[in-house]
Amino acid sequence: MIEPGFEFVFAVECELADPVQFGESFEGPRRMIAITQGKFEGPDIRGSVLATAAADWQYTRADGVTQAEAVYALETDDGAIIQIENYGLRFGPDDVMKRLAEGDDVDPSEYYFRTNPRFKAPIGKYDWLNKGIYVGTGARFANSIKLWFFKLI
Repeated sequence: MIEPGFEFVFAVECELADPVQFGESFEGPRRMIAITQGKFEGPDIRGSVLATAAADWQYTRADGVTQAEAVYALETDDGAIIQIENYGLRFGPDDVMKRLAEGDDVDPSEYYFRTNPRFKAPIGKYDWLNKGIYVGTGARFANSIKLWFFKLI
């Protein structure tokens, strides 16, 4: 058996707009949350989130799990544009999720928030992002989000 390890790639912090509620769907209540600004930084990469190309589409399943499908673009400090398609799950005990929904600061260790990001970087300095499998961990706050991305090695 080959057991994978993890290598830290970068952290991202984003400010969020108020959710746009779409109501009930066959998947559950659906909403969209625009990302209004953000920044990211890691050992080999840093820059900002392009707010004009960033949103998180979510629905809450019948089992209480929030499933996110986010697409956003990053601009590195040297001008490269990188697309991320980030799929995630967030869930926890009912009382914890209620506090989170009310905008309380909740320790991220009290709930599960994991993502599977897929990067689309241009050929060149950052194309190493196209050559790996990644996972993310996250923390949700009233009007912001923090994510930490890791490459499986």
